[in-house]
Amino acid sequence: MRTSSGIRLHHSQRGTTLVETLVALLVLSIGLLGVAALQMTSLRNNRGSHLRSQAQVMAYDITDRMRANRQNALDGLYNVAMGSTPAVGTLPNTDLNRWKTALALALPGGDASVSIVGNVVLITVTWTDSLGAESFTTRTRI
Repeated sequence: MRTSSGIRLHHSQRGTTLVETLVALLVLSIGLLGVAALQMTSLRNNRGSHLRSQAQVMAYDITDRMRANRQNALDGLYNVAMGSTPAVGTLPNTDLNRWKTALALALPGGDASVSIVGNVVLITVTWTDSLGAESFTTRTRI
């Protein structure tokens, strides 16, 4: 643009160009993808933590049942292997049956074993998580 004296005037740029807008959109989308990945990792870890807490609660549940029926526990009537569920009949078998049923409902692929030597109980709870097989083991006295 020329003025009446013939001097050329330079106009300052107004707005943004299409390239600038596309670069800003690209940077924003990469940032949003990073936030989404962080959220997914957080949710996966939160679920794993919840399942581990459930396994711990279930281990304490059978420990309390054994302490309530201490003599039968000391006699080894609460021993149970992975993959087996005792038939209902006696109080220890009923406790183990209900416990293993609750365990299977609370944990995906949940199973457990209980072994008693003297007055020391070893409880191992296993389940399947998104990362694979997980387990929680606790040892206590009754």
